[in-house]
Amino acid sequence: MMEAIVMDLVALRIVVSIIGVMGNTILIMSILKLTRVKTFEMVLLVLAAVNLEEIVIVNVYDLLLLRLSVRISVWSCRLLKFFTMFGEIGSILFTVVISVYRYQKLRDVHTRVNLPVFMDNMRHTLGITAFCAMLAVIFSVPAFLVSLNEDEGNSTYLGCPADFFQCSLSKCPTPSLIYKYSFLLVCNFLPLVIVTLTSSMIVRILIVQQKVVRARQDPSVAVTQQQQKQRSRKSSFQRSTVAILAAMVLFQVDWTIYLILHLACNPHSIPSWSEIEFFITTFYTAVSPYVYGLGNDLFNIKRFFR
Repeated sequence: MMEAIVMDLVALRIVVSIIGVMGNTILIMSILKLTRVKTFEMVLLVLAAVNLEEIVIVNVYDLLLLRLSVRISVWSCRLLKFFTMFGEIGSILFTVVISVYRYQKLRDVHTRVNLPVFMDNMRHTLGITAFCAMLAVIFSVPAFLVSLNEDEGNSTYLGCPADFFQCSLSKCPTPSLIYKYSFLLVCNFLPLVIVTLTSSMIVRILIVQQKVVRARQDPSVAVTQQQQKQRSRKSSFQRSTVAILAAMVLFQVDWTIYLILHLACNPHSIPSWSEIEFFITTFYTAVSPYVYGLGNDLFNIKRFFR
């Protein structure tokens, strides 16, 4: 029974991964074909690239090491873990950046202040991108330091364990313990708190804006062409914001489950742990490009083949 569930989960994850590779690739190509890439599109571009990297590495890790039981060198295993963690952390951090950036833009529109926000500057955006990448590297480097198993010794080749922290509820070496809970705090819990807060504030602003629009609507007053253009821009911006909110909800559900599993479950006592973890980390990275792309009119197949 358990084996059948695991196989179903593997098959589902493979399908989701294929969909994710297609979605992120089309989103990347669509953004690259834009005549002018704005700061928001730049962040989306980096997010899609990180998502794509994570999906590919996770599937390589799962196929070679867990499905085919290929035995690789210690440093090859550590390298795979490093790139898996880097993609996972990068996807989380750039999602946080998108959430905060959209809240700032929406607050700017809501208060009618036309001054540009911090991330409207491309240099600032590139600086934040570099900072997120550096933070992802810092929290991925311990993959080269954490002991892979108890009897590793001077072994050159070994199986590559699925538990990235090598830390169970019953037995967890101090370095692994520090790494695990630092990672969960900085790269999971804090991003979840930030995304939840910004999403709540975005929803509140949208509700207030909707009430103001309804109060000001007067069907007897003719609408000028300029007003129609303004309404069209606002409608496009609002559709983009709703898409970002949908992605944030997906992010919250996905990574909350991930956090609960790591805090409440013992990876070594669950045979299907690797597949559950890989499915959770792959799901958001696979589905989010469709949400972002469709909501921001970027997921354009015609533009992709142009």
